[in-house]
Amino acid sequence: MKIERACKKCSYVTEDDKCPMCGGETSKEWQGYVVILDHTKSEIARRMGIHVNGKFALRVR
Repeated sequence: MKIERACKKCSYVTEDDKCPMCGGETSKEWQGYVVILDHTKSEIARRMGIHVNGKFALRVR
């Protein structure tokens, strides 16, 4: 089983070493997550600056 990692730039959660969204470096050290289902109507997505649907970490080290 692969460990989930979060991108240091955009906070996208993935199992890859490089982020598939922005190409940034990922980290194993992250806390909490939010799942965005409809970024156009989500207040949380707007406040976090997220413009796509997906799973995003709340804090990445």
